Parts: sequence; C-alpha cells; structure tokens
Amino acid sequence: MNITHSDKATARLRNPSVIEVFASVSTDYLRKVVETISVPRHAVAESANNRKIAVWIKQELESFGYRVAFQGEYDNIVAMPGDGGGPLLLVGAHYDSVPGCPGADDNASAVAVMLGCAKAVATISGLNVCFVAFNREEDGFLGSADFLNSYVASQAVEIAGCHILEMVGFSSKEKGSQKIPSGLPIKVPDIGDFLGLLGNHKSTHLVDAVLSAGKSYLPGFQVIGLKLYLGAERLIPDLNRSDHVPFWQKGIPATMWTDTADFRNPNYHRHTDTPKTLNYGFMSCVTKLLIASIVDFG
Repeated sequence: MNITHSDKATARLRNPSVIEVFASVSTDYLRKVVETISVPRHAVAESANNRKIAVWIKQELESFGYRVAFQGEYDNIVAMPGDGGGPLLLVGAHYDSVPGCPGADDNASAVAVMLGCAKAVATISGLNVCFVAFNREEDGFLGSADFLNSYVASQAVEIAGCHILEMVGFSSKEKGSQKIPSGLPIKVPDIGDFLGLLGNHKSTHLVDAVLSAGKSYLPGFQVIGLKLYLGAERLIPDLNRSDHVPFWQKGIPATMWTDTADFRNPNYHRHTDTPKTLNYGFMSCVTKLLIASIVDFG
C-alpha cells in the first residue's frame, strides 16, 4: 500500500467549463440539504423518517432533470442521465443513519455533496454519470449489495467506476485531531483538515484522477489517497466499512471519499452528530473536487 498527497500529483490543464460549473456550488444549498436530512432515519427503527427523507432526495434529483426511480426492496434512489447509454461513472452515498442519531456527517454530508454535484452538472451534455442514494448501509451494505445483485445484473448496466462518499463534512485544525486505524502502516498528518481517498488495486487510477483534479483545480485543498495492493484491504477491517465494499467484491473499480469518520469526528454514531458541527466550506471544496473529477477526468 502507499499514500499520496494531492500536492505530489500530476497537474493537468484546467478546463474552463469546470471553473464555470464551480460557480453554481453553494454552501447555503449544502447546509439546506444537511439540515433537511439530519433526523434519525434508520430504515427499521425510524422507518417513517427514512421514507420521508428518501422521497425528498428523489424529488431533488428529479428537479435537476434526471430520470429517477426507487430501486429494490431497500429503496435505493437511482438517478440516470438523459440517455444512460454506455459505461457509467457512478457517484453514491447512503442516506440512512444509525438509530437515534441525526447523522449530519454520517451521512447527510455525503448526500449533500452528491446532490450539489448532481445539480451542478445536470446541464452538461454527454456526461454519462449516474447518482445513487443507497439505503441500509448501516445494516451491512444491504442497499448497495442489492443494487449490484439486482439492478446492475438485470439491466445489464456497465459501471466503469464509482466514487462512494462516506462522511465528508467534518474537519478540524486542532493538533492531534486526526487518528489512523490500528495496524495501518502509514503516516498521515495529525491535524484533521484533509479529505481521505481509499482505493484497492483495481481503483488506483480513480484515486490518481481525483488527486490530479485536486492539484489542478483546488491546490489549497489537501487530499490524501491511500492505494491498497495485493488484497491488503482484507487485513484491516476499518477499511471495509462503507458501500465501496460490494463494488470491490464484484471487481468494480471504486474509491471511497471520507473525512475518516471516527478517526476524526468525535460525534460519530452519537446524538451529537448535528448540522452545526460540520464545516460547509470544507464540503464545498469536496463538491468542487467531485465535479472536476467526473467532468474532466472521468
């Protein structure tokens, strides 16, 4: 395994159309999404809230012009581009929470970034990107696994790669605010103000593309990519805790974007995971990085 910082990545020429799209990214919109979603919404324990939030996310995506439908027994929300032909790049984030938790960072922050990106790129023609809000991530990735086993298989959908967003809203400038999983033989800054990327051996090109996008478009935003080789992810359970896992198991390139969850955020899976604890400027940078990654780098 190795770790790469965005400032060490190879920069590319900036695409003016990407800069134009950046102007549509709004911290007010990101905050609105987080505040709307941040109610306890576990699929079983708070099923009414879970359904209410699902309907709201579906309506938001429909308002951007996507073809949107509920998928499967777990109510994943799938938003397809206008034509939907050819290999797709997928952007995904789970919308459920653990019982009793508002889940602002986990995972309203990621849904907000996904929606902010979907809204910004909706008018770009020829962009073959689908957006999926998964349910039941907190119950062993049931939603994303069903999406792959049912929808992708039955519809013969080809996924070229995917970006999975998992807690992307918490940052800290305090020294000692960043920890790392036990057994991970790497060094990272002990200040938790960077975005982390995780990729296995089939998705290192996606990690490299995001790092290059960061170097080109957001040079002041620190991004650190961890690339795993030879099945190293199987040795460290903490690297297998989100919806990227079913994609890895199917051999589909996938990278996870994260603020590193409980290795930084003290509110993880607690009632204190509320909208006021998040950094919306940080989330704006994540949104712009996602836009640049899918528009300019694929």
